[in-house]
Amino acid sequence: MDNFSVGIRLINLRKVNGYTQWDVAEILNISRSTLSKYEKGIITPNVENLIKLADLYKVSCDYILCRE
Repeated sequence: MDNFSVGIRLINLRKVNGYTQWDVAEILNISRSTLSKYEKGIITPNVENLIKLADLYKVSCDYILCRE
């Protein structure tokens, strides 16, 4: 898994779905800076947040992790 590719995928999903970083951070109950780190590929979402992101964007966790 390439964190940079996951980050790019998260940015694209967020934008396509019309959310700001603030919106998604609030939904996940994380800081905006943490979400920014996900999107920059600095850190990977934990399992709980990965599932929340997949549910929010209506995609699979594998899609977010660039496994499909």
